Amino acid sequence: MYRFLIVIEKANNNYSAYCPDLPGCIATGKTRDETAKNMYEAVEMHLQGLREDHLPIPKNVAQAEYIAVPA
Repeated sequence: MYRFLIVIEKANNNYSAYCPDLPGCIATGKTRDETAKNMYEAVEMHLQGLREDHLPIPKNVAQAEYIAVPA
């Protein structure tokens, strides 16, 4: 099983997502949940394409952390 960080961002009228460890792997949706589902499918498709092209699956190295700063 692979684990990849995805970043979901709010846009004007929808959401968009990307995976820092899989350049070019993106998805959108009307809701956050729809976007996460679409991104899951996009990652699956991206990995399948890499396998079909006999390319290595990138290691997941991206990390995320929230920090608190004074207001």
